[in-house]
Amino acid sequence: MNRLNIGGHDIPEGSVTQIEMPVAKLYTDTDISMPVHVIRGRKSGPTLFVSAAVHGDELNGIEIIRRLIGRKSLRNINGSLILVPIVNVYGVLNQNRYMPDRRDLNRSFPGSSKGSLAGRVADKFLNEIVRQCDYGIDLHTGAMHRSNIPQVRANLDDKETRELAEAFDVPVLINANVKDGSLRQSAVESGTKVLLYEAGEALRFDELSIRAGVKGIMNIMAHLGMTKSKSRKKIVNPFIAYNSSWLRANSSGIVRNLKNLGDQVVKGDALAEIGTPFGKVIDIVRASRGGIIIGKQNIPLVQEGDAMFHIAYFKGLDDEVAEHIEIMQDSLLPDGDEFNNRNI
Repeated sequence: MNRLNIGGHDIPEGSVTQIEMPVAKLYTDTDISMPVHVIRGRKSGPTLFVSAAVHGDELNGIEIIRRLIGRKSLRNINGSLILVPIVNVYGVLNQNRYMPDRRDLNRSFPGSSKGSLAGRVADKFLNEIVRQCDYGIDLHTGAMHRSNIPQVRANLDDKETRELAEAFDVPVLINANVKDGSLRQSAVESGTKVLLYEAGEALRFDELSIRAGVKGIMNIMAHLGMTKSKSRKKIVNPFIAYNSSWLRANSSGIVRNLKNLGDQVVKGDALAEIGTPFGKVIDIVRASRGGIIIGKQNIPLVQEGDAMFHIAYFKGLDDEVAEHIEIMQDSLLPDGDEFNNRNI
């Protein structure tokens, strides 16, 4: 296998290594470091990174990686697994999406060793981790007060990337173009194929999203031949969304949701009522076309123009997608936890 050096540490084959990779200092002269957990097998194989908390308020990925680190089955793998539970350490400390310089780290790649703070962190992560890997999985959640159903976003026009996305085993795949300055864009330009896993809500642990993420990463490792176990039988067949859009509030007020994450809707369906503090309904948010709700706002207050429901469109396959979402939920949460009441 190739030599692997992270943060000045040579990591030998057949080892498990934890590294505190220096990033920068706080005002108080306190060192800030990025935690990195590396598992290297004795046999050759691909190098895969899994990263979380590029946005500091997106916590589900941290728990996904914590559970992976605790898996005994990963102590003897083929190739190398690099786990980075917290990329944006500053954001996690402040429970904030952004860096202290108010920049979005996921719009600051490839960065620069002499640039802004966000640019320096991006540069270090890209060069120390990403460019040494063949594949990557970047873990995200919805924004504040917004939840996403478990979904994978990737360049599905690339055959190998599409095969990886399908192996992850969630019902919804979104063929998403890379965005300027994103980790995924810089990774692709460096020859690293990356999946972006979106699930849950910022500043919350969501059990279904966590379990689906752990299972998906294990499926990817089996697909790549990094683990001895064969890929398990798929829970669901994935469906590719050919388009998606957000429905926005036309009025300001207090919300009563009528539809939830994962629900199938048809054109004209009432998704939510918007009313006054006196109980008068002043507007009804309706579906403009048929699809599946893959994201929604959770806070029951809206201003005119706020995004409320993210609808994905599947070319007449909505019934099957909705069914497969239910199958995923029942399989990963067999105790019957309700989809919208799983925050722990």
